[in-house]
Amino acid sequence: MTMKVLVVGGGGREHAIARALSLSGEVILLSVMARRNPGIASLSSAVLIEKEVNIRPVLEFANSHGADYAVIGPEAPLEAGIVDRLEEKGIPCMGPPLKAALLETDKAFCREMMQRHGIAGCPHYRTFYNPDDAIRFIRNFEGDLAIKPIGLTGGKGVRIMGEHLDREGAVSYVRSLGGKVVLEERLIGEEFTFQAFVDGKHIVPMPLVQDHKRAFEGDQGPNTGGMGAYSMPDHSLPFVTASDRTKAFEIMKEVVKVMEEGGTPYRGVLYGQFMNTARGPMVIEFNARFGDPEAMNVLSLLESDLSRIMTRIVSGSLSGNDVKFAEKATVCKYLVPEGYPDAPRTGEPVTLGDTPDTLLYYANVEERGGTLYTQGSRTLAFVGIGDTLEAAEQSAENAARSVKGRVRYRSDIGTAALLKKRISHMKELR
Repeated sequence: MTMKVLVVGGGGREHAIARALSLSGEVILLSVMARRNPGIASLSSAVLIEKEVNIRPVLEFANSHGADYAVIGPEAPLEAGIVDRLEEKGIPCMGPPLKAALLETDKAFCREMMQRHGIAGCPHYRTFYNPDDAIRFIRNFEGDLAIKPIGLTGGKGVRIMGEHLDREGAVSYVRSLGGKVVLEERLIGEEFTFQAFVDGKHIVPMPLVQDHKRAFEGDQGPNTGGMGAYSMPDHSLPFVTASDRTKAFEIMKEVVKVMEEGGTPYRGVLYGQFMNTARGPMVIEFNARFGDPEAMNVLSLLESDLSRIMTRIVSGSLSGNDVKFAEKATVCKYLVPEGYPDAPRTGEPVTLGDTPDTLLYYANVEERGGTLYTQGSRTLAFVGIGDTLEAAEQSAENAARSVKGRVRYRSDIGTAALLKKRISHMKELR
């Protein structure tokens, strides 16, 4: 029996979702996106070009095309309440309703929930809504702080003292935000992403992934939405022990339990961003959806039927037997316009090379007359898959290098040298 599934969003993450759903012989894809993604569009039976936060036209499109389910990719429509509105119309969603999505959309809510329920991994923090109070705290605090806008920032709003800003820079940044910030102790360690499928009560883990936020090689430059990521064949990471992984998963299970007991059950994908520190894994943040690029890593390995996982999430009957990933390594490398993220060159033609050994995911790119053109954000991504990290990295590197145009990428992602640096750093801390 076929089902019609609406995919909301038009980036690389959503292309990965659409591709995974399309592998099921039972799915007819519908899609909504602000800008036409050629990869998603090629898989879809019907496409609506519309901002994902404009709920009314999305609802009308879903109803008119008989959508049976919806999968929500980005965070902004979650914050706009798209799940609540779709489900009011009888279209169940793989994605949390508005109150559950507060885990991501309101950083103050997340920290206060963790502290109130004694959930492990919560750093020392203070919440401010007045710039003068926040600035006074910064000037009197001994040490460095992480400065986090309370609301959504597209993964680019966090500033770290001692890394991005000095103390006076922190003061200026807080003032520009109107003082609505969470100030936290700066965590030192190695980041990792832990994603899981959640049906409100049950939680099933995915392979660990390490993202690379900084714009340039060697982890230099400003933060971006993510320049690429890698995962290992054993679904862990060399600087994350079995105990670390267990502790991180217990934190996520506790969050799901607290949300369910509080009357706001969490359904969809829960994304835990952790810092592995000398004292164990600490929570940097939670996201209420797949990561981008991390979705491309894990969904490229998914051997189970994503549409079945979706229906199990909706029905509250998810189990570990529903989810299986290939025991292989992945490396994802994002190509971005020259000048990204500060002054990206838009409208530049991009020519793909011969990339038979990789998966190609389109992101913020326009196709006109058979030619691809850069836009203002990340352009496209290649995912290499291999029995070893080295094989996966070589595959992704060859594909990325073959592209012609005014684009660039981080060639160090997934390399042995960068991984060795991560492992050494963790050993030094412990």
